[in-house]
Amino acid sequence: MCAKNSFLTSLGVEIYASGHRRWPNEVKALVVADTLEPGATVNAVADRYGVQPNQLSAWRRLAKQGKLVLPSAPTDEPVFAPLVVCDPAPAPFSCDRSSADEEQIRIVIGEVRLELAADTTAVRVAEIVRALGAASC
Repeated sequence: MCAKNSFLTSLGVEIYASGHRRWPNEVKALVVADTLEPGATVNAVADRYGVQPNQLSAWRRLAKQGKLVLPSAPTDEPVFAPLVVCDPAPAPFSCDRSSADEEQIRIVIGEVRLELAADTTAVRVAEIVRALGAASC
């Protein structure tokens, strides 16, 4: 039994003098993942790790409910991650073309306000915005 205890300790299982064990979620997930291998049985995996089969079945139930995250299976196929869409952060500055009557481009960064002629090139506007952005850091 000493070899099994040292094996479990190497995985991160805390074993107390009373024989009680504290299984971290990562280890539980590893054990559950072993039951999902082809040909594996709950009884065989439970015996390998020294846990009761009904306890292992309870961990499997937690995994099915999404309360225990299993390690990803090694695969050569592409893995997809969920996409989370959030509201964009407010822009730290604004640059807008005013109405045709005013014929100006207005750039506002914090308390700095610039008004440029409407025929100012996009490259020049970008240079100014970049320079103001670097100066505000």
